[in-house]
Amino acid sequence: MQLDGKIALVTGASRGIGRAAAVALAQSGAHVAINYRSHPEEAAAAAAEVHRHGREALLLPGDVADYGAVEAMVTKVVERFGRLDVAVSNAAYSDRELFHEADLAGFRRTIDVTMWGAFHLLRCSVRQMLRQAATGDAPGTVVIVSSPHAFVAVPRSMAYNMAKAAIDQMARTAAIELAPHRIRINTVHPGWIDTPGERKFASEDQIARAGPKLPWGRLGTAEEIARGIVFLCDPKNDYMTGSSLLIDGGITLPWWANRGSAVPE
Repeated sequence: MQLDGKIALVTGASRGIGRAAAVALAQSGAHVAINYRSHPEEAAAAAAEVHRHGREALLLPGDVADYGAVEAMVTKVVERFGRLDVAVSNAAYSDRELFHEADLAGFRRTIDVTMWGAFHLLRCSVRQMLRQAATGDAPGTVVIVSSPHAFVAVPRSMAYNMAKAAIDQMARTAAIELAPHRIRINTVHPGWIDTPGERKFASEDQIARAGPKLPWGRLGTAEEIARGIVFLCDPKNDYMTGSSLLIDGGITLPWWANRGSAVPE
């Protein structure tokens, strides 16, 4: 129970990696605020799972692209629990189109949620953590769910690639600025993870056929990423800040070379 009694806020926590992170944090002893914009029934189910682990859950509907909404979320967490120790930025949005043909509304929405949403949570949660530190409370930590899209130029994903690259630099900058306050900022980079969101881009059959072709022979699970998030939140890992934890089953390695080809097929 390395996070026993800690207070955590997870964005985009109704399903997928966010939900798994909320549950894993509860299993590690934290009370969890669950943010969601859609899928209220799934958010309620995630809260019920947190309760089953003997921890309190707070449901927080809201769009992370709206700074005021995120600020209000943090305020509600503090009103309910008295403080905020852990913030996990997971909410994201992505459309996949060639950039020169892309609908700009979707392009901008991807940036607004994936980049600005992460910044909004980072800023609002850190401002609260700094207030707590000023009173002698234990320092907090922020984990930002990034992606190999930050450094792999995946085609048809320009807006998402841009947003993830930006939040990587954002996290590192925040980490050095906050080091004197001992507030830790880290990122996790999931590979291809089997989540409901993947069904926006691929059918069940396509996912089933693609998995065995990956280096590890399968897609990753949300629970595997959640364990990495808990690891980064663990106070025992106090010396980790500005770090990026890659959990991708080797997908960013030159796995195509194992087929005896000099270039990807």
